[in-house]
Amino acid sequence: MKVLRKIIKIDEELCDGCGLCVPDCAEGSLQIINGKARLVADNLCDGLGACLGSCPTGALQIIEREADAFDEEAVQRYLASLQEKTIDPVPPRSSGCPSAQLQTFAPLTSCQAANVPSLQTGSALSHWPVQIRLIPPAAPFLENCDLLVAADCTAVAYAGLQDDFITGRVVMMGCPKFDDQELYVSRFTEIFRTRKLKSLTILIMEVPCCHSMLQIIKTALAAAKPDFPIRQVVVSTRGELMEDSVW
Repeated sequence: MKVLRKIIKIDEELCDGCGLCVPDCAEGSLQIINGKARLVADNLCDGLGACLGSCPTGALQIIEREADAFDEEAVQRYLASLQEKTIDPVPPRSSGCPSAQLQTFAPLTSCQAANVPSLQTGSALSHWPVQIRLIPPAAPFLENCDLLVAADCTAVAYAGLQDDFITGRVVMMGCPKFDDQELYVSRFTEIFRTRKLKSLTILIMEVPCCHSMLQIIKTALAAAKPDFPIRQVVVSTRGELMEDSVW
């Protein structure tokens, strides 16, 4: 059904086909086709404009026009097809952004760790990407996971982040002050609705702007009504754990 709504518009004369907008569209609605960015289908674009800031030529803008309504179920089916490699969202380009590729890292066996020192990265990270806006709700590593939602600054403020929080968890990081909060709400709502999570840990800084992450999560939880334990941890600007509570 056609409705009047906001949707992406691409100026083909300005678009140079760099592909930098593609990974910023979590719904996968943008592809590079014949050297230009194209909208795959109207119903895959949520109209929030997360892709705008990545375009170096200003070829992208949000307009209001009649278009098919945004369809979250269609997005999930489409993303699943991308995972099965039935559709290639970005043809290989030397200028393509590697952050568009979903990766899962298998943990080292004790034998590998002991015998191949070069494999010992010291990182407990189990997947890529880690930024909230780059992880689609259909990412396979989200299923049946212990999820950590961490504010960006916690990575440099808290020295024990790897051992105390990332080990054994899937991590999604972002900054609610500089990123799109509506996108965050939409992303988490869809994840909470469609993915079976074992637990959720929220790690934020003590600064006031960081507490908007809590409101984002609470809004998404109210919409999705999931059932899993939730832990909230607050870190001081000096890297100390100030608060550790369970909802």
